[in-house]
Amino acid sequence: MTIDPVILLLSGSVRAGSSNESVLRTARAVAPASVRTVLYDGLAGLPHFNPDDDRDPLPPAVAGLRAAIAAATAVLICTPEYAGTLPGAFKNLLDWTVGGTEISGKAVAWVNAAAPGRGEGAEATLRTVLRYTGADIVEPACLRLPVDRRMIDADGLVCDEAVREQLGKAVALLVASPAAAAAAAAVTDAP
Repeated sequence: MTIDPVILLLSGSVRAGSSNESVLRTARAVAPASVRTVLYDGLAGLPHFNPDDDRDPLPPAVAGLRAAIAAATAVLICTPEYAGTLPGAFKNLLDWTVGGTEISGKAVAWVNAAAPGRGEGAEATLRTVLRYTGADIVEPACLRLPVDRRMIDADGLVCDEAVREQLGKAVALLVASPAAAAAAAAVTDAP
């Protein structure tokens, strides 16, 4: 039995109308029909990371996050940069992944939608944390696609065709990666 790949879309912003979430919604819109996407919407509801709480039973929001990661074939991230690094809420999400093994070996890529010359600090921190968790960073699928708010339509999707084409390519590269193929095979082989 063949299972369609599932990409978990993680936005690093809790802002309503976030351009980062628009990028991920656009990735969902341009993904091939054979790829299922799940937009994680629990970032604001995660409790502050506390190692004392990183044990069974996990806080329900954390259990939900880890289950979403475990169920995904791959993860695509789009996060803003605040004060030269990841936003605190998104770093908190990543901190909750350290104690579990769900993201270890998982195919992960990101889109940096910041204006040219910005976002490098967030990328560097993201790379450091993802390596620490054992995620498999799919470098060819990691993109710098500056998205200006004027490029977002009334439906909250990026309307620039060049950006949409690049997002489609990134999704294809992500699901075609060896780590994503291994994750899909593991689900297919499960009893």
